[in-house]
Amino acid sequence: MNKLRHFLQFNDLARDDIDYLFARTRIIKDRFKRYVRHMPLLDRTLVMIFEKASTRTRLSFEAGMHQLGGAAIYLNTRDTQLGRGEPVEDAAQVISRMCDLVMIRTFEQTIVERFAANSRVPVINGLTNEYHPCQILADIFTFIEHRGSIRGKTVAWIGDSNNVCNTWLQAAEVLDFQVRACTRRATSSNSPIRCRPPRVRTLSRPMSGPQWDLRLKTRPGPRPLPTGWSMKT
Repeated sequence: MNKLRHFLQFNDLARDDIDYLFARTRIIKDRFKRYVRHMPLLDRTLVMIFEKASTRTRLSFEAGMHQLGGAAIYLNTRDTQLGRGEPVEDAAQVISRMCDLVMIRTFEQTIVERFAANSRVPVINGLTNEYHPCQILADIFTFIEHRGSIRGKTVAWIGDSNNVCNTWLQAAEVLDFQVRACTRRATSSNSPIRCRPPRVRTLSRPMSGPQWDLRLKTRPGPRPLPTGWSMKT
């Protein structure tokens, strides 16, 4: 019997797993574009548990299941016993008895980990505060479609040091590419964004060893700030 596998962080998949996944994705996408009926998930059910509001995540998972012949059930934690204090472990045991796959979009990473530890079926992280693995899988597949292999390439991340940034760093280690991240920090959610001159963090994983080489570089000077921003010195 195959060991139950979950997708809670990007590095839950090895490079060979991702290569196989992308090969299957190309086949499915080609058939879909040619209107060829392809339903490998016939009679399979996905349960989608949302603690955070969503548009794109819910639509992509739900539409994908229907297009591949399966069914998707939407659960909001406010409308279930989870919203009334039921332990995550108990919910996992009950829900996983009635479906073939679970996707969770929640806050803390520990929630999906506790759920997966008590689930009878595979669990997918649809988003947590720490990681967003499905988003990065989709981004990398798009990159490969338009620019070829990502191995050895450099990807720039400009934005918050958040779950997406964290997942890009994991993906770089798994797939052997570099990430250069430029992040900013807001001082208050109720005030205009204030930022220091951006700093660029370059992380590269040498092909010959497992260690990361971390170098911090400061840009030559601050870039012009958008209207409404001010510089904090």
